[in-house]
Amino acid sequence: MKRVFLLSYLLIICAFYTVVNAQTKKLSMEDAILGQWGEFYPESLSQLSWKGESNVISYVADNEIVGAKPGDEVKVIYSLSDLNEILKAAGLVEKSRFPRFSWVSDDVIQYNADGNLIQIDLLNKKLLLNLEINRKAENTEFCAANSSVAYTIENNLYISNAKGNEFAVTSDVDKNFVNGQTVSRSEYGIVDGIFWGPKGESLAFYRKDESNVTTFPLLDISTRVGDLKEIKYPMAGMGSETVSLGVYNLKEKTTVWIQPDDFGTDQYLTNISWDADGKYIYIQVLNRASDHAKLNKYEATTGKFVKTLFEEKDDRWVEPSHELIFLKTNPKQFIYQTNNRDGFNHAYLYNTDGKLIQQLTSGDWEILEILGFDKSEKNMFYLSTEVSPMEKHAYKLSLKTGKRTRLTLDEGFHAVEVSADGKFIIDNYSSLNVPRKITVADEKGKVVKELVNAQNKLKDYNLGEISLGTIKAADNKTDLYYRMVKPANFDVNKKYPVVVYVYGGPHAQLVTNKWLGDARLWEQYMAQNGYLIYVLDNRGSANRGKEFEAIIHRKCGQPEMADQMKGVEFLKSLPYVDADRIGVHGWSYGGFMTISLITNYPDVFKVAVAGGPVIDWKWYEIMYGERYMDTPEENPEGYARTSLLVKAKDLKGKLLICQGAIDNTVVWQHSLNFIRECVKNNVQVDYFPYPSAEHNVRGRDRIHLKQKVSNYFDDYLK
Repeated sequence: MKRVFLLSYLLIICAFYTVVNAQTKKLSMEDAILGQWGEFYPESLSQLSWKGESNVISYVADNEIVGAKPGDEVKVIYSLSDLNEILKAAGLVEKSRFPRFSWVSDDVIQYNADGNLIQIDLLNKKLLLNLEINRKAENTEFCAANSSVAYTIENNLYISNAKGNEFAVTSDVDKNFVNGQTVSRSEYGIVDGIFWGPKGESLAFYRKDESNVTTFPLLDISTRVGDLKEIKYPMAGMGSETVSLGVYNLKEKTTVWIQPDDFGTDQYLTNISWDADGKYIYIQVLNRASDHAKLNKYEATTGKFVKTLFEEKDDRWVEPSHELIFLKTNPKQFIYQTNNRDGFNHAYLYNTDGKLIQQLTSGDWEILEILGFDKSEKNMFYLSTEVSPMEKHAYKLSLKTGKRTRLTLDEGFHAVEVSADGKFIIDNYSSLNVPRKITVADEKGKVVKELVNAQNKLKDYNLGEISLGTIKAADNKTDLYYRMVKPANFDVNKKYPVVVYVYGGPHAQLVTNKWLGDARLWEQYMAQNGYLIYVLDNRGSANRGKEFEAIIHRKCGQPEMADQMKGVEFLKSLPYVDADRIGVHGWSYGGFMTISLITNYPDVFKVAVAGGPVIDWKWYEIMYGERYMDTPEENPEGYARTSLLVKAKDLKGKLLICQGAIDNTVVWQHSLNFIRECVKNNVQVDYFPYPSAEHNVRGRDRIHLKQKVSNYFDDYLK
C-alpha cells in the first residue's frame, strides 16, 4: 500500500514538474519571426475551396484531393497517381506531390509547372492544355476564353497561345515607355496592368510614359565595384507619369489608344472594367489632386469616348479603388463601391447609362469585400465591419428587398468562400482566443460541418496575457481600439517598461479580433523578456470610415500623435507601467510616427527604433503623398510642420534608425538627411542599414533585424 502511495506521489510530482516546465518555455527570436508562419501557424487545410461550381468542398491531404458535399463524410476524390497517370501518358514530368492548383470547372484543374500552364481533366483522364510561357515572363494573365496568356518581358507586352506561338503586342525600345505593368505606384486599387476582354477577342493594358519622372539611384554592392541601379521615382510636386490604356484586337492585330483628357495628361486611370459582352470599357479618371473623379465609358473597338456616367468630388480626396461588377443576368447593371457618398464604403446599383437604381447598403460600417452572387443573382454576398471595426463578418443581401442575413455568427475575423449556387459558405476564422476554426454553413449561417478546430500550438509557452480595449481619441469622443500584451509572469505590484508599437497611417489596421489579437510573436518575445507592448489604431487608420481617416489631410502625423499621446496617458494611469521607461517602435509610416513622437515628446519617450521612416513628405511619391498632403507648393505650412528635419535638434532619448539600403518605397534620402541634421546639431543617433534589403527586411535577415531592435530596448530601456 505504501509503495502504491509513493508511486502515485511521484507521478503527481512528475506531472506537476512537466506542467511547470512547459509553462516556462520561451520563444527564441527565430521562433518569433519564422515560427509565426511555420511551427506555430494554426492548423489549416491545404488548397481548401469549392470544387468548381459544385457543392463539393475539396482540399489536399496526404497527396490526394479529398472532399465531400456539406454534411457528408470526406473521401478521396482524386489521387496523385491519377494525376501522374495522365502526365505520363502526355509525356510530361510526373509529380512527387500535388501542385498548387485551381479548379477551372468541376473536374478540371489548372496549375503552373516549370513555366508552363497546365490544364487537366481528372475525370476523363486527359491533358487539355500545355501552354508554354516564356521563361522571362512576368505579370502573367491567362484568358480561359481563348486559352492564351499575356505577359510582360521588361517594358513590353506579349501573348502566347495554345499553339505555342508568341507574338509581341508592343515593341517600345525607349525604356521610359512601360506596357502591361501596374501604374501609379499601385495606388487607387491598381494591382494589374493587363485586362483581358470577357470573350478573349481583345486585350486592354496600361502604358505609362515616365519621361518626366526623375530617377533615384540605388546601390548594388553585389558587383565587383558596385553598380548604380536607377529607378523612376515621382516625388511630390514634381513630374509624374502619363498613363494611357491600349486595347489590342487579337484578330486585326491592331491597337487603339484611350488617353482621356478630362484633366490633361496629369491624371490617374483606375478601376479598368470591361462590360459583360466586351463592347465597352469603363475607366475611373481621377485628377492629380485626387479630389475629382469621373466614371467614363469608352468603345472598346475604337477607343471613342461615349459618356461620363457620373462624377465624385471631395475637397480632401476621392479614392476610387474598386472595379465595377457587372451582373450576368442583367448586363446593363453593375455594382459600384464608394465611401464618398455617406462616409463609409457601400455598394450601389447603377445601370450603364449612369442612373442610380438603388443604394444597396448603408450604415456606419464598411463593406470590405464583395464575395459574389448566387446563380440567379438575387443575392449578393459580402464581408463588412457591421458587427465591429475589429471584426469581419459575411452577409447575404437580397438585391430586391434589401434584407441582410448575417452568415458568420461567431465573433472574430472571418474569411469566407461562397458556393456557386449561394447555398453554402466555407468559413475560415479566428478570434483573440481561437487559433482557427473552419466550418461549412448554410445560407442562414447554420453550421452543417466542422472541418478544423485548431489547437493552440503555443500552449506550452509562457506568454503574456493579451487584452483588447478602447480609449477615447484626442477629440474626447471617438473610440480607438488598442491591444496590450502584458509581460509574462505578470506581477501587478511591479512596474514594467513599455514599448509602444505604432503604424498609424492610412490603409492599415493593427488591432483586430484575430488569433492573438493580430499580434506578431515578436510582441510575445518581448513580453517574455519583461516588456509591456501597447498598440493603438489612431485616427487616420483603416476601416473606420472616411471622416476617421481624412482627419490627417494636409497634416500627416499631427492628429495621429495626439491620439497616440492619449494612449500614453492611459498607460501612465496603470499602476504597473513605469512612466520613466516608455519606448516606441514602428516601420515605414510607423517609422515616421516613431521619430515624430520621440522628437515632439522628448520627455516622454526614452528610446525609439524607427525603420524605413518618412522624414519629409516632399521626398515621398506623388500618388500617396499628394493625396494626403497636397503638393509642397499648395501646402508649404503642412510640409514644414510635419518635416522631421527641423526636429532632429530636439532629440534627447536614444534613437536607432534601420533602413533597407535599396529601399524603393521610402528612398534612402529620407533617413540620411535626418542623420545629416543630427550631425549638424551634434545630436547623437544610432543607424543600421541593411545592404540588400528593400523597404522591408525579410527572410532570415529579419531575425537579425528584430534581434537588433530587441537588444536596443534591452540596452537603453529595460
